[in-house]
Amino acid sequence: MFYISDRYLEELIQEDLQHMDLTVMAMGIEEAPGVVECSPKNDCVAAGVEEAARIFEKCGAKAEIKRASGSALRAGEVCLSARGAAGALHACYKLAQNVMEYSCGIATRTAKMLEAARAVNPKIHVAVTRKHFPGAKALSLKAALAGGASLHRLGLSDSILVFAQHRVFSDDFFSLIPQMAAAFPEKKIEAEAEDAYEALSFLRAGADVVQCERFSPAELEAFVKEAREKFPRAIIAAAGGINASNAAEYAAAGVDILVTSWVYFGKPEDIKMKFNRA
Repeated sequence: MFYISDRYLEELIQEDLQHMDLTVMAMGIEEAPGVVECSPKNDCVAAGVEEAARIFEKCGAKAEIKRASGSALRAGEVCLSARGAAGALHACYKLAQNVMEYSCGIATRTAKMLEAARAVNPKIHVAVTRKHFPGAKALSLKAALAGGASLHRLGLSDSILVFAQHRVFSDDFFSLIPQMAAAFPEKKIEAEAEDAYEALSFLRAGADVVQCERFSPAELEAFVKEAREKFPRAIIAAAGGINASNAAEYAAAGVDILVTSWVYFGKPEDIKMKFNRA
């Protein structure tokens, strides 16, 4: 269950449909009965299927989900079908296609990255950031979840994560760590570190989580070994430039979490929309 509001989907429909489909009206085929079947051209992970189905139904068609988000799809396997008048189908099929193509792309990249990382570190998490395209948060996060990701941050309100740009405004950040923990006892205190010395200093001051920014795999492995000996309950995350091609190398360093934005940016999957008269 991942909530995406009707209002959001209706705004997407309105953005493309506006008031009418002039081509369908000009041809006089509004009421002609039809069916469209949706399938990927390549193997991928399904995502955005439920939202595509809701889009079809909001425009007057009847949708049937064949394969839910998170499913492994084979090339040519139908994941969604919609039946209704040609006017209803054409009003939104392109939007439904776009939602599935971009979502499946994110989900598939996520699954590949997670598979690579867990091949060497079975307990590791791949956590996605809030660095998605503005306006696409809900679809992007749901797609990443479909691919097996964890959520690094939903937004500024759900976690405490201190960056260097925060510490610029503090004369003594180390003394702030226990104060922050006391003020928000149910939250973990996380800080991003640019080197091992800084990361160890944060843990020594009481941070629960350190995010190691752009450490090399060798630097990360050495830090993890020392941190595990001194702070066995600490959570260690690696961030910065991590993707499917190097996920295994970073995972092998022994971290708990790989933080990434990479999954959001790449080629969408190719979803074929096959129309037939009913």
